[in-house]
Amino acid sequence: MRVFLLVLVIALSGLGCSKFAKVQKSTDYDYKLRMADQYYAKKKYHLAQQLYEELFPLLKGNEKFEDVYYKFAYCAYYMRDYLNAENLFKGFTEVFPTSKRAEEMEYMRAYTYYRQSPKVELDQTNSQKAIGLMQAFINTHPGSEKNKEASEIIDKLRVKLETKELKSAELYYNLGQFKAAAIAFANLMDNYPDSDKSDSYKLNVIRSYFEYATLSIDEKKAERFEKVVEECNEFNDRFPESELRKDVENYLNLSQNNIKAIKNEQVKTSA
Repeated sequence: MRVFLLVLVIALSGLGCSKFAKVQKSTDYDYKLRMADQYYAKKKYHLAQQLYEELFPLLKGNEKFEDVYYKFAYCAYYMRDYLNAENLFKGFTEVFPTSKRAEEMEYMRAYTYYRQSPKVELDQTNSQKAIGLMQAFINTHPGSEKNKEASEIIDKLRVKLETKELKSAELYYNLGQFKAAAIAFANLMDNYPDSDKSDSYKLNVIRSYFEYATLSIDEKKAERFEKVVEECNEFNDRFPESELRKDVENYLNLSQNNIKAIKNEQVKTSA
């Protein structure tokens, strides 16, 4: 029975290939276009794509060309060939700028970059491009029904970018590169000023500068503990209601005590 089914599947596959080959060889371009549309409707995008590609040079300037271009672009998208799909969506808007489908194609171009956005640990160039194109779409189509989705995608990708920067800053800290860590955490605050983690980023700036000061040579310690005090005061001004204030007060007291000890030692030495 299994052998029979296998033979049947192979036979049907052969018939399908034979039928498609006949369509490809046909010089009746209306027929070929009808078959391409049928394959597209049946989600056989790899077959539809081949036929649309063959019809491209023949239909340029024809009233049917826009529809063929539109479906050809989606064939690439549905086959997850996002790089090619992005080029085709972009090309559609350039060839048919006044088309009623142009807005959709602009959105889909941005969306292909979103679909190519990788894991947090990897290069986020596609995420950044998606954010830029989604924001451009919102700006140029203020009344579009796609704007809510576009905004949600931007927010999601910004969280991913923020997480990547956070991991980078944490890595500097864990490697003992405390000055680099402090700068990286400060950049996080600047790049994501509306983040609900801003107070924790500031605490990490303080913690990093404290470790940096502690490990410094004696001649630099007072100056670097002063930097910690400055950061602590900024924290208290900016986040007066933060639950992390006790940790900040601890670093503030330790830094001030270190500065006093250093100054007392300097007085003894000079006496």
